Amino acid sequence: MEWRERITVDQAICHGQACIKGTRVMVAVVLDNLAAGLGTDEILRSYPSLIAEDVQAAMAYAADLARERMVPLPTGAV
Repeated sequence: MEWRERITVDQAICHGQACIKGTRVMVAVVLDNLAAGLGTDEILRSYPSLIAEDVQAAMAYAADLARERMVPLPTGAV
């Protein structure tokens, strides 16, 4: 999955937030839904302009961001 084919950033759309290409559905919204436990089918019902590949692209985008960026975690946290 090459997420760059499905995700775009345009300052004129959603204040420059990453969106699924051809929609105003922000990648963060898709990821929030996944994090809340919704499955792909549920997300597609909620956002009929999306297809399954869009959800996969959002996950691939997040995975790339996680590889590129270190997020400090508190030490000693369990």
